[in-house]
Formats: sequence, structure tokens, C-alpha cells
Amino acid sequence: MDFRDVAKLNLLILISFLFLQDRAESSRSVFFLDGAPQRYIRNRPVDAADETNSMPLYDVAAAISVLLGFAPPSSLPADSSYKLNEVLAPNPFDRPHAVMILEVRGVEEQLLSADYLNTQVGGVFKSRVIGSSKAEIPLPGEDEVSVVLLDEPLNVECNAACVDKEISKLAHWLGGFLDGELSVPLPSGSTLKLDLSKKADLYYASSLVSLFRSIKNAVEIHEDLAGSSMSPAELLIGRFTGIEVLEEEYGPGDITQQGVQLFQTILAKLFDLLQTSYKGKIVGVIVSNEEPSSHSGAMLDVTFSARVSRWLKEVQATNGTSSEVLLVRRSLAWITGVILLVSTILGVYLLLNMPLTRDTLLYSNVKLD
Repeated sequence: MDFRDVAKLNLLILISFLFLQDRAESSRSVFFLDGAPQRYIRNRPVDAADETNSMPLYDVAAAISVLLGFAPPSSLPADSSYKLNEVLAPNPFDRPHAVMILEVRGVEEQLLSADYLNTQVGGVFKSRVIGSSKAEIPLPGEDEVSVVLLDEPLNVECNAACVDKEISKLAHWLGGFLDGELSVPLPSGSTLKLDLSKKADLYYASSLVSLFRSIKNAVEIHEDLAGSSMSPAELLIGRFTGIEVLEEEYGPGDITQQGVQLFQTILAKLFDLLQTSYKGKIVGVIVSNEEPSSHSGAMLDVTFSARVSRWLKEVQATNGTSSEVLLVRRSLAWITGVILLVSTILGVYLLLNMPLTRDTLLYSNVKLD
């Protein structure tokens, strides 16, 4: 193999790598959901140009930190600050301090309709996610943030009969019914029918029930926190993999597309429930990734910074200086006390031995005849 063949092979490998990287990046997107009176997210058309509508995943994590009321990482570059200014409303003193993060795996970008979410939710900011496939959300401490998981499995506390009961409740809430199979009407006019005897259908329905119950649990926790003296920021985070299982079972066909429609319907209704409970002070962040969850873990992870060692050093330094300050204060107190005591004794002595003259009696407020 001569030099030209090696150069062509290297060029082919480079082009293939760039193509795969661009395809992986284009399969990821983020949706910022805001209430009808948009307060926290800027208003921008959902069909904005792709070349100006993309952001790295660590910018998404930084935006979440700011929405929770915390400062973004100090290492954030200037370009990221500009991107945050495009996403967030320009009011640093008005943040929701509550964010719902839901990562949806195995969903093509075209299936999640930003137009539908925009009409149902009130305000949507959509952007492609580029760059790294993982990012961390830095938070100050566990006592300052209440974290609620949205992907708790049902089988931990629920048997088969309990699962059927919960699915029946969900179907009734959506205007459908459960009679051997799950039937739920969709906004498009069609009806999604799932055979719960199939593993994929049962997993999808159970995932919806788990999300529904987790949101209800988050509402209860928020009400408890609202009635207490504590007011921490609230982070609701989880992953939804039910659509991914449907696509693995049925492929990108009608059932999978109907599953996406039902998920969008439930998502809009649950976010409306959160908006009502939080009185509009909450923002939703939906991250979609076409890549299966088996290939990678969570895209967004939460990290808490440790402050204990720094606090101990500050306390130790404060104790070292307080002893010196205490010595000075005691010395000043003793000196002042001695001066006052001597002054009092001298004043009493001079008053008792004061000669009785016209002037001294006048100064003593004695009436003279």
C-alpha cells in the first residue's frame, strides 16, 4: 500500500467519524417548557434555524443550575454565557427554584412535536444538543436542594394486581379504559391499544404509571415544603424508556408513533398539574436521545459540592481571632470601670466637702432669700 492509498484510507476514516458524530449530535435535542405567562424562558419560534439553534449539553446543565437559583460553574466560557442569555429570561432576581428534568430515550427528534407542546404547555424553547453526551449539574448541597426521582419502578411496592389497578386509573384519567387491553384515545383521533400480556406493552404502560405516580408524589412533597420553614430548591429528575422498548418490539411504526403521542399528552397534562401546584414557578426540561439507554447512562447527572472542610477552616480561624478580641474587650471594660469608680468617689468627696457660699448654693439649686 503506497502513500496515496494510506492518505485516502485516513481521509475515509475521518469522514466516517465526522458523519457518525454529526448523526449522534443531531439525534439529541432539548425542550425547555414554561407556563402560559412566560416568565423564565425566552420566547423563540420553534422552527428556528438549526445552525443557530444548538447548544452543548453542559450549557443545558448550567441553565438548570441558574433556574434553580444557583450560580453556574465559574469555568463557564463566554460563549456559554451568551447561550444562557438566549435561553433564560433577563431577570436574575426572578427564578422558579424548581425544575423538572425528564430524559426520554430511543425517540427520534421528529417524533416529539414542539408545536404540540407549545400549544398545550404555553411556551417551548427547542434546541439541538451537540458536543459531549454527558454533563453534570453542580449543586451546592443536599440541604439546599430537594431531589425527587421520577423513574422509580412500580415492582418495588406493587404486585400484578396493583399494577393493573394503577394502569386502570391512568386510563380513566386519560379518557380510556382497561379491559384485557389498554385503550386510550389520542389527539390525532386514533386510539392506542396495548396488549398488557406482552412484555413490551406492559413495560410501556408501567413506565407511564410510574411517571404519573412520581409527579403526584413530587406535588405532595412540594406542599409539605411549602408549609414548613424550609424553602429549598426542588429538582425533579428521571428517565423514561417506555418508548424505546416499544420501538425495539414494533420498530418505528404506527404503534411507536402512537406511543409517542400518548407520552406527549401525558407530559402536557402532568406539567399542567405541576404548574398549578407550583403556581407557575417551575420549568420543565425534556432531553430526547435517539441512542438506546443500553449504550450509555444518564445524560445529566447531579453532583453536590462538599463545603465541610472549608467551613471547619473558617470556624477555626474565627476561634483564633476571637480570643484576642475578647482580651481587648475585657481590658477596656476593666479600665473603663476603674475610671468610673474613681470619678464617682472623687465627685462624692468634693460634694460633701464643698464650702457653703452663695455660688455653691446657687449651683445646688437652693432658693436664696
